[in-house]
Amino acid sequence: MNSEKAIALTFDDGPNLVTTPEVLDILEKYHIPASFFVCGNNIDAETAEVMRRAVKMGCEIQNHSRSHSDMTKMSLKDILDEIDFTSDAVEKAVGKRPEFFRPPYIAVNDLLFDNIDLTFIQGVGAEDYIDDISPEERFKRIIDQTKDGIIILLHDAKGNFRTVKAIDMIIPELIKDGYRFVTISGLFKEKNIVPKKGILYTNVFQEERYYH
Repeated sequence: MNSEKAIALTFDDGPNLVTTPEVLDILEKYHIPASFFVCGNNIDAETAEVMRRAVKMGCEIQNHSRSHSDMTKMSLKDILDEIDFTSDAVEKAVGKRPEFFRPPYIAVNDLLFDNIDLTFIQGVGAEDYIDDISPEERFKRIIDQTKDGIIILLHDAKGNFRTVKAIDMIIPELIKDGYRFVTISGLFKEKNIVPKKGILYTNVFQEERYYH
């Protein structure tokens, strides 16, 4: 296992032509990768180009459903349609299918765990989907929760400029603290951990099942 402190920075709810490129600009500035959990309905010819830029930078594209609906209220067919639509769209755009899934609203149940063949990811966040939370507060919340093996959950939804400002503070602070940024798959690989079914991961060292 790699003993260096490593973390994964992740973003939900893209891709789009405004905030996602702004996030990529910040990542490029610090020469680090991230993992983007995308919604299938946001993928079109133009946003596919944004995803390809991310992949060229060393980032990963993962699955955040098609419609960002509460999937615990769906039938099995609708659940699988949500997952397959997005995975197909990602594969068509960047040539690789997602391996990880973040449930919308972090809403999970046995039906999802038993039938979605992807690793479930949560993470520590800053409620950065709420406009009233300032970039400085977002910065503080993330810094206070970060430790080795953690997954950081932020949002690159269109217009979320406060998170763009926040990550321009978060990234250099964590680099200064000795953390190295890797992708989701890179984080599991570096810590020599094989993801397990039935766990909703906030850090890669989790052993307990989230849902029984």
